Amino acid sequence: MLQAHSLLWHYLWVAPNVLLFVLAFLIWKNGLRKAFPAFFAFALFSSLGQFALYTADVAPTVSAENFWRVDWGTLLIEGPLKFVLIGAVFAQIFGQYPSVAQLGRLLISAVGITLVLSSALAAAYAPQGSHFGIISGAHLLDQTIYLIESGLLVFIFLFAAYFRLKPTRLIFGIALGLAISACVHLATWAVIANGGWANSTRARLDFLNMATYHVCVLIWFYYLLMPAKISPKAAAPLPESNLSDWNRELERLVQHRLSQP
Repeated sequence: MLQAHSLLWHYLWVAPNVLLFVLAFLIWKNGLRKAFPAFFAFALFSSLGQFALYTADVAPTVSAENFWRVDWGTLLIEGPLKFVLIGAVFAQIFGQYPSVAQLGRLLISAVGITLVLSSALAAAYAPQGSHFGIISGAHLLDQTIYLIESGLLVFIFLFAAYFRLKPTRLIFGIALGLAISACVHLATWAVIANGGWANSTRARLDFLNMATYHVCVLIWFYYLLMPAKISPKAAAPLPESNLSDWNRELERLVQHRLSQP
């Protein structure tokens, strides 16, 4: 049962991406796309990319090398989208400080995309560790994306906790799903990289990754579509912190730049 191309294997690959595509459709239908367009784009293109990858895997006319070319294509699209999404998460959490939020969003998105493209170039010229250099390159790029993604998300959670900023239900659900998926994938990659594991053990780790992603999609469903309980609360003042000073200085810098001829 826990082997490639078993019934469970097909389900764990297809079902989460069907659900993610349905979630993107429901976000669009319910008008939530304008509230958080970055997640809508991620859900739509990630699910379509995985459908293409699954089709390339099961289609007998697609060679192994072409399958890995499709995998490269999905990584080069999904990777930058993840970092645009993480940048949007940062901007939403620090929205009370507009200049800090805007600068953080731009830095996270730009640095993340730059690192993905740099990793892609490094992976393309990495020493061949398998029958096709394209395979080891795809693995290297995949691991790099998860490493950067998990690091950024941990940073955002710790940074927000330090300044006592509480994300909204929507933002928390999106960030939680991304963090769980990235950390579990990164952990399993670290175990596999040590080598010496039997094929059956490697297969179980692959199933763990697939099942984790399924759970993460269900988390997104819950937080994005289930209505939150509304409890009347008085508006709390923003906590005093250096962020207020940073925000004022950034706004002053922007105004100064705009005022220059």
